Amino acid sequence: MSQSLELLLIQFLMPDNDARRQAEDQIKRLSKDPQVIPALVHHLRTAKTPNVRQLAAVLLRKKITGHWGKLSGDVRRGVKMALIDSITMEHSPPVRRASANVISVIAKYAVPAGEWPDLFPFLFQCSQSPQEDNREVALILFSSLTETIGDSFRPYSADLHRLLLKCLQDESSNRVRVAALKALGSLLEFVNDESDVIKFREFIPSILNVSRKCLASGEEDVAIIAFEIFDELIESPAPLLGESVKAIVQFSLEVCSNQSLEMNTRHQAIQIISWLAKFKSKSLKKYKLVAPVLHVTCLLLVESSNEDDNDDLAPDRAAAEVIDTLALNLPKQVYPPIFEFASVSSQNVNPKFREAAVTALGVVSEGCLDLMKKNLQPVLRIVLGALGDPEQMVRGAASFALGQFAEHLQPEIMSHYRDVLPCILNALEDASDDVKEKAYYGLAAFCENMDEQILPFLDPLMGKLMSALQSSPRKLQETCMSAIGSVAVASEQAFIPYAENILQLMKNFMVLTNDEDLCSRARATELVGIVAMSVGRARMEPILPPYIEAAVAGFKLEYSELREYSHGFFSNMAEILGDGFAQYLPLVVPLVFSSCNLDDGSAIDIDESDGDENVSGFGGVSSDDEAHDEPRVRNISVRTGVLDEKAAATQALGQFALHTKSFYAPYLEETLKILVRHSSYFHEDVRLQAIIALKHILTATEAVFQGRSEGPAKAKEVLDTVMNIYIKIMTDDDDKEVVAQACIGIAEIVNAFGFVAAEPYMSQLIEAVLVLLKEESACQLVESDGEADEDDAEHDEILMDAVSDLLPAFAKCMGPHFAPVFSKWFGPFMKFSKASRPPQDRTMVVASLAEVAQNMGAPIAGYIETLMPLVLKELASSEATNRRNAAFCVGELCKNGGEATLRYYVDILRGLSPLFSESEPDNAVRDNAAGAVARMIMVHSEAIPLNQVLPVFLKVLPLKEDQEESMAVYSCICGLVLSSNPQVH
Repeated sequence: MSQSLELLLIQFLMPDNDARRQAEDQIKRLSKDPQVIPALVHHLRTAKTPNVRQLAAVLLRKKITGHWGKLSGDVRRGVKMALIDSITMEHSPPVRRASANVISVIAKYAVPAGEWPDLFPFLFQCSQSPQEDNREVALILFSSLTETIGDSFRPYSADLHRLLLKCLQDESSNRVRVAALKALGSLLEFVNDESDVIKFREFIPSILNVSRKCLASGEEDVAIIAFEIFDELIESPAPLLGESVKAIVQFSLEVCSNQSLEMNTRHQAIQIISWLAKFKSKSLKKYKLVAPVLHVTCLLLVESSNEDDNDDLAPDRAAAEVIDTLALNLPKQVYPPIFEFASVSSQNVNPKFREAAVTALGVVSEGCLDLMKKNLQPVLRIVLGALGDPEQMVRGAASFALGQFAEHLQPEIMSHYRDVLPCILNALEDASDDVKEKAYYGLAAFCENMDEQILPFLDPLMGKLMSALQSSPRKLQETCMSAIGSVAVASEQAFIPYAENILQLMKNFMVLTNDEDLCSRARATELVGIVAMSVGRARMEPILPPYIEAAVAGFKLEYSELREYSHGFFSNMAEILGDGFAQYLPLVVPLVFSSCNLDDGSAIDIDESDGDENVSGFGGVSSDDEAHDEPRVRNISVRTGVLDEKAAATQALGQFALHTKSFYAPYLEETLKILVRHSSYFHEDVRLQAIIALKHILTATEAVFQGRSEGPAKAKEVLDTVMNIYIKIMTDDDDKEVVAQACIGIAEIVNAFGFVAAEPYMSQLIEAVLVLLKEESACQLVESDGEADEDDAEHDEILMDAVSDLLPAFAKCMGPHFAPVFSKWFGPFMKFSKASRPPQDRTMVVASLAEVAQNMGAPIAGYIETLMPLVLKELASSEATNRRNAAFCVGELCKNGGEATLRYYVDILRGLSPLFSESEPDNAVRDNAAGAVARMIMVHSEAIPLNQVLPVFLKVLPLKEDQEESMAVYSCICGLVLSSNPQVH
């Protein structure tokens, strides 16, 4: 075999494709014989050319797993010895690396079985050799072995630590330093316990030193390895960085600021800053690194990009992402310097500075929303001024920033609509299509949150939009459609006069079939669904069939975005038609199922060999069925368009079930299977829609099986499925929005079906809610960097508001029986009421407790001593929402708290008094104060000085805003009248 194999190896390396193909077929045939292993080893050691020796090693790695168990002990020993000789005596680096990879595959089986006891001693001996090649190959072998037997190195961790540190500091060989750097990256996943963590920090100065030297010598690819290591360090749940974060940030800022470096290298450095902002934001704050990071990133915003640059790598775009992430995590530290930068830069003669000023304000508006909403005027002055800037880039950035404000600074931004809307209307007339496109985005975002405020602008606005829709380039038409959709949502019935023309125009867009027009077709499909929601069922149902037909036909065009928007369109139609949509279910449900079951395009890049094999053209040697060695997964990529389509399709299934109810019966079983599968899908957008849809399936199941003998059993089966998924999600899912929806789903199920729906799961639910209240669930730990800072905590609106709503939901369905459950949740819940927590946390607690008191009743008396001081303090809050909730809560505590509340009556009346005065700006606060006094009078009128209280109480009537207080207020008055109370004249 050996002689024929040598000829085949040489033939495989020939440039002639036919010869290569014949050689590969023959090699495959010979590879079925275990004797191919010693033959390949022979050529690895004796072939004259390095390419043949390397090819022999590549084939060995592919074939040895299938044959290793069939070889005799003597042959195995010979193979191991030959491979050790190869990596120590071979002159060709690619051959040495390929041999190291073979050793790692054999070691996977031989080391755990005790068949290669001298491998590790050899490795350490080789690493201390005076010969540079030996030291380098030992490190390469170490990297390769961690892929297969990494755990076997644990007993040698101290020796490895010393070895790698020494090699990183090897002054005589850059190759050794680089190999040590790569080996260190392989070690990371085995660093877990605290002692390992502390030791690992010692490597960081050496990693930085090696990286700086490599950058100075032009080896940027090596420095990128360092950034990959830092990436792993940052994402590790172990606190691997410590004070080293300062040095890493300094190095990263140096690199991303250096315009002489390659764009990709600089981007890697910016990405490290971004990951730190996301995962270790508290460390950035602790070591006072936020200011230097913002200083550099703001300067990067100003940096001009070349036309040919990859947009995703452009420094200004990457810097904006860093600032955005920082703002989301550390708003109080970010907003003051950003506002100062924007104020100064907006006056700069350089248009890039003026563009950066409004860009910075736009990107921080989501994270810093509370700080910005408190003082919007100066921010708007900068951005609205930039809309009139002579430079197109500045005007475009200002339009984008306004769109961001409209999305995130609600509802305060709407009070400025008289200033903002005319400026956006002017921008729609801009000479630049880029500015117009961003102005349409700004208009869409702004109008979406308007109501009757839009009516004075409606006619001129629609005139401009209709004109643009008929005369603009395709890209502008698409953004124009988005703006029209927002106007339709805001104006509701007032949009009807424009609907017919819009729908007729959209019909033309919905039949476009050229590839370049499909995005416009998708937007048109979306817009028809939005307009239909405005005009209602009566007007839409008679003209709907051709639109449904066009949407269904679009699925033949293989365009994911069109399918995504079509699913949204179907969802809207189901909502407005209700059971009238049932006639379309046979047409559309199979299409939705198809999208749900679509291959999401996950592409796994598998490293079957080291880089030199691919470079040399050996990657084409295919592995046969006998090769079972586990490949290394390098990267996972996903077609995001398909994810959006899956999410929209998942949502559509829920909407169909919710609105067609019993008519959805034929599709229930398959839908439930899909939703169960999607509830654990890898991407949170799909999981989110599955969690929302599951409760709609429960509603449809109730309707389908109502009155049927198997109904209760079937409903119980579906309820079991849904509740078990929700409970698991609460503690195990790492996305807060998904967890919040699971909590909302449970609250809605309890509200809809009563305690009987939750009773079998109460022990699990109690524990799951406790985990969330203690902030110990997976989604609450994912961003933790081990440095809790309660004094700077931000209100977790997405998650904790949903969790806090569970308490009143259970109180409502359980009444006084909720008391034992409440006693378990009360302590952890009350930590959110501490003075150090943000005001939104405290109002969340007070609002939830008010409803608990209202629904649980008498058992709340046991908590009066703890709750009343908190509620009295909140009556004097500077936040109207807090005062309103506190007033409602104090009334419910008095109503249900029994004798324990009497000692607080004087303090309560003193606290409520300012809320009745003209200095109280909020009518809802005043209404709730009236409700509180009414409840106090009804339960203990003898404790109230009615001659002083009644005149003040009656003066604020009738109620102005919160009509839910009517029952308490007017019941109180009726009671006083009917009892002939002398204070009522």
